[in-house]
Amino acid sequence: MQSDVSTPQAMSTVADAPRGNWVDRLAPPATRPWLRLSRADRPIGTWLLLLPCWWGTGLAMMADRPLWVDLWVVIACAIGSVVMRGAGCTWNDITDRDIDGSVARTRSRPLPSGQVTLRGTFIWLGAQLAIGALILFTMNAAAIALGVASLALVAVYPFAKRFTWWPQVFLGLAFNWGVLVAFAAHGGSLHPAPVLAYAAGILWTLFYDTIYAHQDAEDDALIGVKSTARLFGKDSPRWLLGFAAGAVVLLAAAVAATRPSVLQAVIGTAGIAGFALHLSWQLRRFDPGDSPALLRLFRSNRDAGLIVAGALFLAGLA
Repeated sequence: MQSDVSTPQAMSTVADAPRGNWVDRLAPPATRPWLRLSRADRPIGTWLLLLPCWWGTGLAMMADRPLWVDLWVVIACAIGSVVMRGAGCTWNDITDRDIDGSVARTRSRPLPSGQVTLRGTFIWLGAQLAIGALILFTMNAAAIALGVASLALVAVYPFAKRFTWWPQVFLGLAFNWGVLVAFAAHGGSLHPAPVLAYAAGILWTLFYDTIYAHQDAEDDALIGVKSTARLFGKDSPRWLLGFAAGAVVLLAAAVAATRPSVLQAVIGTAGIAGFALHLSWQLRRFDPGDSPALLRLFRSNRDAGLIVAGALFLAGLA
């Protein structure tokens, strides 16, 4: 896997990466294009993939009881989210290499800018998938089957914006699948609680990724790429409110489905209320014409998801 790290393109940051990120500051120059392919310079995507997994673990603890295996599930999901998010981003860049070259925010990515070769990118994809498989195979059979099934969603997602105005739904289907995997990894079966949380996560993804997609709405219109941001246009605030409300209601239903004790119900409800307040805060600051603010709001969803995860873990231990 060779990359021309001597060029200015290879040495500079990607346009939409946070300034001063660890890849730009600390990673050896030869590794930077590969780490950028995996979005290691932008950890928010890893968080958004990981948090539903932690929701699933917390719900399993509430529905059953805490088990020692849960500690490994929490760690395994963290490692797996890093490599599988990286694999998903690498696959996305392979499929979108021509589109990315036409969009101001993405043309500096390693593949369209020529920092890496297509062959090398496929090899990097395979390496990440292999690590993800090793992590997955430490879990029980139900979790393994669900994890393998998720690959179909990951494979389809990059193409969704070519045939539907709702590609964010496909992202939600893929990014929140971990709630099912993690719940199954606890006891080997599923339950209404993770299914409800999965539906909540899909609506949450529609919320935060519509905010994100507004950054590219003008470029997407020029090249014919579809998104909910373009579909909703000026009606986006109303749609975002609906997605937020639906996510909150479904999360509350997921907690109720575990048949919690009074203390568990109080802790879970407090977490969901915090989540609702965070989404409300984002809605009040939503401005489709302010790209830097849109990116900040999108990244703030790490904190929104952590509020829920923390509450579910505490409730599960109560």
